[in-house]
Order: sequence, then C-alpha cells, then structure tokens
Amino acid sequence: MTAAFAQIQVRSGEVNVNVISVFENYLRLRNVTDKKFYFRIRASPVRVAKIIPFVVAFLIGGFLVEPPEQAGLMSDAGPLFEWVLCSFLLISLAAPQLNAARHPVPLDEKTNAATCSQCHADKTKGEVVHPAMAGGCLVCHEVRVSGKITWVKLTTGTSLSLCLTCHPDKNAEQIKGKVHPPAIHGCVVCHDPHTSNYKYLLVKPASGATKAENLCLSCHDTGVAVPKDGSRHPALDVGCEACHSIHKSGDPMQRVFAYHLSKDAPELCWTCHNSNDPALAKAHQNQPFGKADCLQCHDPHQSARPFLAQEFLHPPYAAMSCGMCHMPPKEGKVVLTAQDVNSLCATCHADKPKEIQTAKVPHPGAQGECTVCHNPHAGTSPAFLEPNPVAVCLTCHSDLADQGKKAYVHKPAFGQSCAICHEPHGGANPNLLRLSDVNSLCLECHGPNARPQPVNGTDQVAIFDGKVVLPKGFFRQVPILPLNGGRGHPIANHPISGPTKLNGKTVQMNCLSCHQPHASSNPGLLVNDQEPSMAFCNMCHTQGMLALPKKD
Repeated sequence: MTAAFAQIQVRSGEVNVNVISVFENYLRLRNVTDKKFYFRIRASPVRVAKIIPFVVAFLIGGFLVEPPEQAGLMSDAGPLFEWVLCSFLLISLAAPQLNAARHPVPLDEKTNAATCSQCHADKTKGEVVHPAMAGGCLVCHEVRVSGKITWVKLTTGTSLSLCLTCHPDKNAEQIKGKVHPPAIHGCVVCHDPHTSNYKYLLVKPASGATKAENLCLSCHDTGVAVPKDGSRHPALDVGCEACHSIHKSGDPMQRVFAYHLSKDAPELCWTCHNSNDPALAKAHQNQPFGKADCLQCHDPHQSARPFLAQEFLHPPYAAMSCGMCHMPPKEGKVVLTAQDVNSLCATCHADKPKEIQTAKVPHPGAQGECTVCHNPHAGTSPAFLEPNPVAVCLTCHSDLADQGKKAYVHKPAFGQSCAICHEPHGGANPNLLRLSDVNSLCLECHGPNARPQPVNGTDQVAIFDGKVVLPKGFFRQVPILPLNGGRGHPIANHPISGPTKLNGKTVQMNCLSCHQPHASSNPGLLVNDQEPSMAFCNMCHTQGMLALPKKD
C-alpha cells in the first residue's frame, strides 16, 4: 500500500498529488488487467483535480471489470480494508484544499504590500517583473490571522485558477485543439509568478544543451543524446523558441498546431536557410527543392543519420541514387525517368497496381498518382505518407477531421495511422476494413490473445499477419480486455458478440453496438458521444436485466 501512494508530496502548504502515478502504482499493486479506465485518465486533457473524483468512483467499484473479491490476490479482509483506505484517501484529496502556508512570523490582518516588501524585496527585482506586482502582493495573496498564527494563501484555490483570472485565453478547458501539457496543469511549472531574469518570466531560458540550462529539456530530451554517427540541428543552440510558439494551439491535425510551430515548413526553414544557396542546391543534386516539405526528408531536431535524415528512407534516396528516378531538371522542373509517376513506381512496386485494380472494394483515393499520398524520398513512417499517416487520409475524408478535435480519440484513428484498421489500396470488406468480422478486427489489439510479433532488426512489431507494422511502444497503452469465451466486458460475464434479444427482436451484438471507432466527447468512445453511465446501459437493460442467450 505504501508504494501506491509514494508520490504524494507536500510543498509550500500545497498538496501536490500526481494522481496518475498513484493510480498506475495502485493498478500494478492489484495486478488489475483491464486498464482502460486508467488510460482514459492518462489521455485526458482535463486537470488532475477533476480526475480525482473519477478515480474514487473507479475504486468504489463503479467502473470495475470485476469486483475486488474476484481478484484472488489477498485475504477476504484485505481487499475491503484496502478499498476503504484508498477511497478515503482519494475522497479527502478531492475536497477543496485551503492551499495555505503558515507564515514564519505573526502578521497583522491589515498587512499591506509595503509590509511584505520589507522581507520580500527580491520579488520585485529582476530583468522581468510580473505586471501584477505593481498592484501589490494582496492582488494574488490573502493574509489570514488566527490568534498568534498567520496563514498566507492564494486568493483562489490553486495557482492555475489564479493565473487564469488575468489570462483566460490560456484556459486549456476552453481551448479546442492541442495544448502544451504543462499549460494544462499549472503555469508555475514554467513561469515564475513574481520575477525572472528571462523573458516571459520563465524559470530558466528555453536554450542550452543540458537539462540544467534549458527549461524545455526538463521534459524533453531533444538533441541531448545524438548517436555517434548522427546529426544535430544547430538551431537547437539558438533556443526552442526559434521555431516553437509554446502556447500556440489549434487543430491537432495541422502540424503547425500539433507541434506548436511559429509557422509551418518550408517557410519556417527559410527563416535561416536560403533556397538559392549554391551549397544547398549541390547537396540536393541541383534538383528543385524550394517548395518541397523539408520535414518529409529531414528531422528538425536530430537524427541517427547524417544530414538530419528522417528515420525511414526510400532505398534509392538512401543510396543517393537519384538517377534511378530523376533526369536532370528542365526549366526548374523535375523530369522523371519514366513517362509518369505511377509507371515509375510500378517498375519496383508492380504488385500495387494489380492490388488497386482488382480490389473487390476499391479505394477511390488510390486511383490517382502514388505521390498524392506517398513521399518518394523519406518520411516519419515506413510508407512515407505525407504529411503523416493520419492527415494524409483527412485530406479527402474531411468529414472525419472534426472528430479529431474531440476530447477522447481512438489512437489508431488520430494518433497513429488509419491504415491500422483500413486497407489503403482497396480490399474485400465494407469500409475497407482489414477483417470482415468487426470484433476480430478490434481484438487484434484489445483481445487477451493479442500477440504483436517483433520485426527483426527494428524497434517495431507487426499485426494482421505482418501487414501492419507499428512502433513497439504503441501497445504499452492499449487496454487488454479480460475476456473468457467471448464474455467479460464491460463487466464479468457480459457478452461482446452473438445474438441478443433487444425490445423483442433478436439482434447481433459486436463492438460497434456500444462503441464508435474514431472519437468521442466522453470517455469510452460510446455511441452517440454518450457518457459511461447507467443511463447508457439502460438503453438495452430497460428492465434491469436483458434476456441473453445462455452460455454454452
């Protein structure tokens, strides 16, 4: 039990609880197999303070896949004691905190800013001083006197809520799109609330090569450990803000917002580089590159290869054998060695035209040129999809783009690649799904027998008989359902497939009976964006129990 709550700390009179770590340790302690609720919390953009009550709800059994007595890990009295202790602790943490610190000396309850400055003069000096300091300390702080004891607290419950009283535009709960994670939990992670020697009141500069120097490296490790034969972008030494605007938020499907860029490539790159530079032209074998997307071929931070080359390279490009595909340019335009793009690609990939042309369910997007979806040189994914394996599909499937802005998204749909579930060149099943049976498709990742196979010589794994390749770390946050004989989700013995009587009719149940596959405004990805509650269950269980076929 002690290990589960080792991350609770008290500092400056403020309870600082890493609830996510607490809950993760608790799951390890209990050996809980269904972590879907934990991962829903971990991906949530809301504040930790709002998560606590939901953790409590989980602990008291509202979201459990199986009751604690079925775990079989402790004595009969153990689970009950642990349950009560966990619930009491987290409920107490969910209560409003006074957020007060005892002042070292007694103060008069009418203390003003002038009195404060007698001891805290350093709070008003520095290269950059918070404008709120001009209004005095009591703009943000309160003095409370109880007998001979003086307490000093913020005028709001948390430092974040205090900052938002003047900076409401930084409220992550009101911003649609990707928000820099530290800005979700608290401004003082990066900013000093009083004074600083660095602009924007940063606690450290956003430049430097080590964690001790660079504020950004407190969380990121970009450029810190470059392989011996690799390369590092010199712009890192200028500072992260040379390319990034940290509070820039918007549609996460647009790279400029997903990575908080001041502007997108190639315009961003031309801030320092010159497309007319003869040395740069020679490095690109004098092929036209001024309007190319630099980030398709180059990693903007560091690489294990020379010239900041991306992780995945098209073999002719990796071998610098440009002549396999290119003739010398003519009038500033690319000239290919074949009549057209598709004919050129087919010289090596002859199987793809046949796959596209003979598909039972054709993909209209695959009927055009290969380079509409694939970069011919390099990329961040094995298929060189541009700008990335998700946005490439949303170029045509714009009706799905808004779903990516919802609070809870299915990682394959908006975090990894649409091609995990769908055949990109055409297939045999409706909606281009890789398997005809919906449940088999979902259980390829979420089933108890899911076994991603390592790909030799890489840090990747394969599913669907090797047709889909994914980063090994992808499955670290994939919830595995504790199914037995097709039952066990969302509670023990609940079926996930088969015929079911609903309102007097027999219907076939599958994963899509309860879940929508792409995104939702609420946890669980439940149909019609509904909340995970008894109201949702009552859609089927109107009489408290739904007639289900008996288990064989």
